[in-house]
Amino acid sequence: MDGNRNSFQYTYSAPQNEEVKKIREKYLPKEENKLEKLRRLDETATKKAQACALTQGMISVLILGAGVGCFMLHSKILFIPGILMACAGVIGMALSHPLHNWLTKRERERLAPEIVKLANELMNGQA
Repeated sequence: MDGNRNSFQYTYSAPQNEEVKKIREKYLPKEENKLEKLRRLDETATKKAQACALTQGMISVLILGAGVGCFMLHSKILFIPGILMACAGVIGMALSHPLHNWLTKRERERLAPEIVKLANELMNGQA
């Protein structure tokens, strides 16, 4: 008999095992737990509103800039339209924040039943 067959060899490397676990986790399907889902839903309540308000604000700034450019030319033809464009840009910028608030409120109302249900499940599970 071979003397090597009966011998026992054991090697353990904690850093190596941690690296193997990290690599393994990348390839396992991700399961979203209730807390992660609650966080994701809470974030989505404001994302759409932010995007819309920022877009409106940027377009309004461009309109304001074009209007200012028109009436700074000292041209009699573009002076009045330039002032009107600048005013429209200022109004658009002023309405960006109310737009954000309105869209956020609407999205929160839409998501409220699901968020409250998940929150209640999490609070009851922890108590």
